[in-house]
Amino acid sequence: MISIRDPTLEEAASIVRRSLSAQRLLILTGNCRVEYKGRASSTLDWGQRVLIVKRDGSVLVHRPSGYEPVNWQPSKCLFRVEAGAEILSIVAARPQQKETLSLFFDRVLSLESYDLIDRAAFDLYVSEEQMKEAILARPELVEEGFRPIGSEKSLGEAGFTDIVGEDSNGNFVVVEIKRNAAGRESALQLNRYIDSIKKNIGRGLRGIIVAPELRKGTQGLLASMNLEFKAISPQKCSEVLAERETRKISEFFRKK
Repeated sequence: MISIRDPTLEEAASIVRRSLSAQRLLILTGNCRVEYKGRASSTLDWGQRVLIVKRDGSVLVHRPSGYEPVNWQPSKCLFRVEAGAEILSIVAARPQQKETLSLFFDRVLSLESYDLIDRAAFDLYVSEEQMKEAILARPELVEEGFRPIGSEKSLGEAGFTDIVGEDSNGNFVVVEIKRNAAGRESALQLNRYIDSIKKNIGRGLRGIIVAPELRKGTQGLLASMNLEFKAISPQKCSEVLAERETRKISEFFRKK
């Protein structure tokens, strides 16, 4: 571990080079200016910010507030570090994509370099509401051609459906989402939804339970009521939500 406060620009450049060469986590806080050229172009004028370079070569530039980086680069960047009397420059480039993120520091407040080890598995647990968000974002998780047309639809005394939509054949589809294994009560609940609307639909009607798995005996009950099951894990939904957030950040930079 290396930790230094208020280093000279030459001292900072030396530590940055060693950290990048050894593929250590680098955290640099200082007054900087940022330029990006690639999918679009952007300039961020002088201000105090935090630069994070991870061991895989990904780069994040954070302002003093907000959880999203103001600039970033994906992994496998190539770096160039230069220091003069007044400016330390760190350039993170992706040559094949013709992208460069350039940071110019006139003062480094602190600099830390870590050789961290993290081999733990990451389990992200999402709620039923988040599973619903993932399905609305990626309807094909239910099946190809599925098109949501509403969520949290009131069915009077029967309750509220999670999602309603249409399949590729024009059938009306009611989707009930369960974060854990769906059992007898889930099947009966979906059947109540179907019974409450089937007289008013005037077209084909399907009911689908979405859950990681079914409890023992539930598959036969669903079949007896002409209902269906689609296995979707919370982990898959979390991946969809993560992809959506990454896209939002990428779209922000394309707009610039």
